[in-house]
Amino acid sequence: MTVYTTLATRIRANQPVALATVIDGPHVGLTLLMSPEGILGGTLGDAELDRVVARDAVGELEAGRTGIRHYGPQGESTPEDLVDTPTVRVFVESFSPPPRMWIFGAVDFTAALAKVAKVLGYHVTVCDAREVFATRRRFPMADDVIVSWPTPLFEKEGQVLGPRDAVCILTHDPKFDVPAIQGALRTPVGYIGVMGSRKTHAKRLERLTEVGITDPSDLARLLSPIGLDLGARTPEETAIAICAEIIARRTGRLATSLSATNGPIH
Repeated sequence: MTVYTTLATRIRANQPVALATVIDGPHVGLTLLMSPEGILGGTLGDAELDRVVARDAVGELEAGRTGIRHYGPQGESTPEDLVDTPTVRVFVESFSPPPRMWIFGAVDFTAALAKVAKVLGYHVTVCDAREVFATRRRFPMADDVIVSWPTPLFEKEGQVLGPRDAVCILTHDPKFDVPAIQGALRTPVGYIGVMGSRKTHAKRLERLTEVGITDPSDLARLLSPIGLDLGARTPEETAIAICAEIIARRTGRLATSLSATNGPIH
């Protein structure tokens, strides 16, 4: 199977893959194909260059970035290594599946959040254990509507979540939000937002302590109240505030999160 056949197969299957191509220097036109698990095929003309580019390409793939990187002929990649060394320019093209947003709780805010998330290109999953509420009719904009408790969903599919993805917990039912938080914390998902007032979240933290979640680094991953401090009131405004917080955290830009403020949230 050729590099391009494998590339096409993975793209059609919505599987992450990165293609590196030498665009300047020795061996112009040679290609190397990578997945998060490693090299799938091809070569850039040097085994050490292949190794270094594959390592860097996996990082670019995880971030969903495409761009040009500079190396020496044997994979030298630091400014000191590249002094007086011929430069190889490599174009790394990332083919990442859409980021995922898992929304727990089939409530009024869920439909608004799912709509905004779809505009931003997310693959949206709505999950609720109540069959009467978790229906395709109520959430036609979602890619998946799942009737389930959080734990089975995380056990079955939690491994797909990564730094580009988001988990939004919009229910106030401790029987649902505690296991949803537990499941999310076991993944490297980049955003965990939990709806509720400061008083509600304080009680939630007590329940999390009771089930053994006490590590400060874990608790710091929980953003509650959820969203940026935009003064949002309606479900639509709240959805925008949530997505704005997700974008701000992903890009590392300064923004005021409600979880970092005091006082009323409305």
